[in-house]
Amino acid sequence: MKKHNFSAGPCILPQEVFEKASQAILNFNNLDLSLIEISHRSKDFVAVMEKAQALALELLGLEGKGYKALFLQGGASMQFLMTAYNLLENKAAYLNTGTWSSKALKEAKLFGEVVEVASSKDQNFNYIPKGYQIPSDADYFHCTSNNTIFGTQIKDFPATEVPMVCDMSSDIFSRELDFSKFSIIYAGAQKNMGPAGTTLVVLKEDILGKVTRSIPSMLDYKVHMDKESMFNTPPVFAVYTSMLTLEWLKNLGGISAIEKINQQKAETIYGEIDRNPLFTGFAQKEDRSHMNATFNLTEGANAALFNELWKEAGINGINGHRSVGGYRASMYNAMPLESVQVLVAVMQEFERKS
Repeated sequence: MKKHNFSAGPCILPQEVFEKASQAILNFNNLDLSLIEISHRSKDFVAVMEKAQALALELLGLEGKGYKALFLQGGASMQFLMTAYNLLENKAAYLNTGTWSSKALKEAKLFGEVVEVASSKDQNFNYIPKGYQIPSDADYFHCTSNNTIFGTQIKDFPATEVPMVCDMSSDIFSRELDFSKFSIIYAGAQKNMGPAGTTLVVLKEDILGKVTRSIPSMLDYKVHMDKESMFNTPPVFAVYTSMLTLEWLKNLGGISAIEKINQQKAETIYGEIDRNPLFTGFAQKEDRSHMNATFNLTEGANAALFNELWKEAGINGINGHRSVGGYRASMYNAMPLESVQVLVAVMQEFERKS
């Protein structure tokens, strides 16, 4: 039976990416060697890294605009630390919209004053704060574009002269934005781009060199830029698979094409959540994520029956995070509309049988 993988991450990837990546493990570029046993400094892998970097900038519309794309390690959690290490001299402004932004804020406090400009913690992060003020003397403003746990997503980013840093781990490449608004974008690969193990960092070159502290080499963006993501041995399989996924996205028509599909998926699932009396959405409607739909059963609904039905339909990974409970349908770029339609059919069957 086909599995419909709604896992929040590591997550679904395109089938053709799995097939090409599997072949490369056995025999890469007809070298009769595996991708994971050749030198990362060989011309074959250097070409992979260069192509992955170029595709990232091309898809984001940042070619020739003074940005560099890096593939690093340590996940977004390492970026919580690195952004502050490289940018925070006196004061930073943070928008707190969930678990991951809370962790980023905690790390930044190690390096200087941190102003929490707004938080949605008062309602268990089920909305995105609005109308907040960003201090004009902040070294940078940090936000998280999409919140996997709570199912919220920033629809409108603030207009500010302060450099903007954004954790886009769970919605990178999923919708069109003016990415030149951001000085740094970072994203763990394991949501929309590849397997766990690498993190994309896209940064404006002129944002660096403004702190007086000494930065350890491994945490210094400039070192990684100068070495073209080859300061230390990169995670070759994760970078290669990310390159394949970015290639797939480009061939599909780029971000504008996938955004239309993502819109369809979101409308399909939220339409059923709002129609079906047995379900209720968790996030405020205006802030609902197109990547992660969070919902609960209404009081008295038969959870055992619903769980039995979705498992029988080959659905996987929709249990909600413990801090929200209920269910979470993660619909990243590679998730086909068909899988969302299967989930909706299960929700409708549940209504009929209840």
